[in-house]
Amino acid sequence: MAAMGMTGKAGWVVAMLIGVLGTAQAAEDKPLWELGAGVAAFSFPSYRGSDQTNNFLMPVPHFTYHGDFLKADRHGIRGSFFDSDRIDLTVSAALSPPANSDDITARSGMPDLKATFEIGPQIDLTLWRSANRARFVKLLLPLRAAFTVEGSPKDVGWVFHPKLNMDVTDIPGLAGWNLGLLAGPLFGDKRQHAYYYSVAPQYATAARPAYEAGAGYAGMQYLAAVSKRFPSYWVGAFVRYDNLSGATFENSPLVRQKDYVAGGIAISWILGESSTRVKVDD
Repeated sequence: MAAMGMTGKAGWVVAMLIGVLGTAQAAEDKPLWELGAGVAAFSFPSYRGSDQTNNFLMPVPHFTYHGDFLKADRHGIRGSFFDSDRIDLTVSAALSPPANSDDITARSGMPDLKATFEIGPQIDLTLWRSANRARFVKLLLPLRAAFTVEGSPKDVGWVFHPKLNMDVTDIPGLAGWNLGLLAGPLFGDKRQHAYYYSVAPQYATAARPAYEAGAGYAGMQYLAAVSKRFPSYWVGAFVRYDNLSGATFENSPLVRQKDYVAGGIAISWILGESSTRVKVDD
């Protein structure tokens, strides 16, 4: 998940930081809010299926909030409409980065890819949780509508990304370090896949034939993240593996690489926090 209201590649990187670099914590009292700032290094493809990589080193914010309804933490920014011991119903959001076609050989001469903003409901099902809530396994079921981030936003379809999530506090032998694992398939409708992988006849070339992407399976995604909270700063890192084999659009001429690894590392210093403490156990 990702932070709302950011655009451009920098915003997407910040969103990824918020969404994947934090991991589980046992139930404990935490500040209602926390503010900080840090720096992160990232490496990721121009888009899923691209054979070109972007590398970034940039400043990033650190922000957490643990309200009764609104929450901003390792899971992103979300509002909780329903909360039980085993089932959570929330609203979540995500961002995808823009891509300048002039910088991408496969898309040369085609329209640029705008950043996209996704929003929709998510159901979290807790399948298992330790007695002290320090470790759990959840099934996450997000369904989001996607829109381009521009003056006149365009509807670019739906994304469904069910995944298993396992969080572990205090990795054995590494006191204070936390581990998060995510794995699951991606699915999209025809508009979503067409936005990234279709080639209209007017943009076809000898090396890039016209292609119409369809709806359905969009590959698998696996992610592992580790983090540790020190008294005055926080460190985290993640690695993500994507595999597009079997995707409905795998034969698109814009898919130049069917599997890849992306990753990042960050450090953030805590600059201020609320004196109000709240119980946090998710």
